[in-house]
Amino acid sequence: MRLYAQANALAADGLAAEAEAAYRRTLGLNPRFAEAHNNLGNVLRALGRAEEAVAAYREALACGLDHPLVHYNLASALKAAGDPAPAERHFRRALVEEPAYAEAFNNLANLLRDGDRLTDSATAYRRALAVRPDWDEAHDNLSGALYLLHEEGRHEEAARFARLWLRDHPGHPVARHIGAAVAGLDAGERASDAYVRQVFDLFAGEFDDKLLGELGYRAPSLLAEALADARIAPDGTLDVLDAGCGTGLCGPFLRGPARRLVGVDLSPGMLERAAARGLYDALEEAELGAFLEARPDAFDLIAAADVLCYFGALDGVLARAAVALRPGGRLAFTVERLGEGGVPWRVGPHGRYAHTESHVRDRLAAAGLSVLRLAPDTLRHESGEPVAGLVVLAARP
Repeated sequence: MRLYAQANALAADGLAAEAEAAYRRTLGLNPRFAEAHNNLGNVLRALGRAEEAVAAYREALACGLDHPLVHYNLASALKAAGDPAPAERHFRRALVEEPAYAEAFNNLANLLRDGDRLTDSATAYRRALAVRPDWDEAHDNLSGALYLLHEEGRHEEAARFARLWLRDHPGHPVARHIGAAVAGLDAGERASDAYVRQVFDLFAGEFDDKLLGELGYRAPSLLAEALADARIAPDGTLDVLDAGCGTGLCGPFLRGPARRLVGVDLSPGMLERAAARGLYDALEEAELGAFLEARPDAFDLIAAADVLCYFGALDGVLARAAVALRPGGRLAFTVERLGEGGVPWRVGPHGRYAHTESHVRDRLAAAGLSVLRLAPDTLRHESGEPVAGLVVLAARP
């Protein structure tokens, strides 16, 4: 038992390879030690050796450890090994043995979503949330399933789930925003601070890989091109704000013209990653409108890549940006593009707002900002389709 305790301590310290060796020595002394087989499976999965983990969990079951956690572990390893049918069986077996197993419902739902069984997936996410109503990850996962339902044209089914979600979790920020958007209800004139903070904290770890690798995200490079075309020289003389800086993707091209480069964002997770780039003189956790309003005549350049898509009506944020700019200062930003002839802005099932070109022009003029450039372009791809946007450069006279 001392060797087994040492193996557990090594695993707890994140020393998976050393823990594996200790578990194997333990099992050499007692091959029927079911808990050691299960814990060996855990470290093998941590080492990315899913098929070996499957074998270890099966040994734990064969040695008599018929426990919902072992079935859940085996299901997770089978999913990682690309074997969805037995993975589903073992998730369901775990739920038979422990009906209030929120993690099993959530990961079963992930498996069903990956298999394009979106109705069953949304149902399983709802079951997870019935057990753990405040579980942010499951709320975010449900929002993704409903978005996929909507994208497949199953609008009424997505709306039905969204209405149930809102009914059951009226106080959760993701339900209030995405649920309302998918159900076709009033989602408000902007995304709430709580919604933005939660979504981007959850997304921070995979943000760069997801956007740059999978979605072909172009907003930072489009703004960099717009500023280069406007002959904003990289001479280090400007006070620059990266508004909604996220992980700092705009930092590399904003550093050149900046005497002082400041980033502001609502998400602590995003700010932590921006700080790791080592490009910013200051990083602030704050709501953008309030931050701008508190800093009149503070900046020569403000850049906002895909930030104003979390605002519907642009009046307030553009007026505050104008206040924060010095005379002659520039504001560069992107928004998603909405066709003319209807409402000036609209929230989509993904939770972002799109704006008509006329609304952008009107609100810039109302804020006292002159348009230097307003051009359509593709911001990224989503579900294989280009996302139409506007690249804007404006100035305070």
